[in-house]
Amino acid sequence: MLFLNEPFSYEIIVKLIIAAILSLIIGIERELKKKPVGLKTSLVIATFSCLLTIISIETAYSTPSRDDINITMDPLRLAAQIVSGIGFLGAGVILRKGNDSITGLTTAAMIWGAAGIGIAVGAGFYIEAFATVVIVVIGIELIAPFLLKIGPKRLRMKEHVLKVRLTEEENIQHLLNFMKENEMYIDNIRIKDIPVSTELFLYEVDIRFSTLFRTDTLYIYHTLHSLPYVQKIELENLG
Repeated sequence: MLFLNEPFSYEIIVKLIIAAILSLIIGIERELKKKPVGLKTSLVIATFSCLLTIISIETAYSTPSRDDINITMDPLRLAAQIVSGIGFLGAGVILRKGNDSITGLTTAAMIWGAAGIGIAVGAGFYIEAFATVVIVVIGIELIAPFLLKIGPKRLRMKEHVLKVRLTEEENIQHLLNFMKENEMYIDNIRIKDIPVSTELFLYEVDIRFSTLFRTDTLYIYHTLHSLPYVQKIELENLG
């Protein structure tokens, strides 16, 4: 805590600026990928986390003591609460879709990381904060895509959700066989009867499957849509 009778420290302003600049790197990465947490959110989280860390440290070392009272304070007690308190923002960007897919985990981690950058800079760990930002960005933008191309087969898979409407029950097995022959690995399947009349049924099949990363989604759509027994098709790429 800075008291009014103490000289102003420009180091505090420098820390806030450094935290803001480093947070912009993460914000730009999220912004380019059209994620909900972008430049402004990262900037606010990191800068205010830095401010709270500075207040926490300065309060611990600047609180006046008295001869009859021994005051002891943890310099990073307030900063420790940032890590847990920032969780509500991260939870807000994690989405669970109807097809059981979960999105937003990386963005939630970035929110937590932006708070970490602010804390690190506020505590004076400039090089460590900068190195962390560089490592994270390189890992997301270079290493992860590289592993998706040359890594193990399962790692190179991308998931899809397929919803098709078939005319005959035996066509379900035909569809599954066709997908297996074309290297579409089925993870989960759900079948639903749709009554058209008292004796006529259509069959709606929801399939969650994986293909190699290089397989084009539009190609999969046209391939499955061209099957004569497929009446209706809906395909989503989960990435």
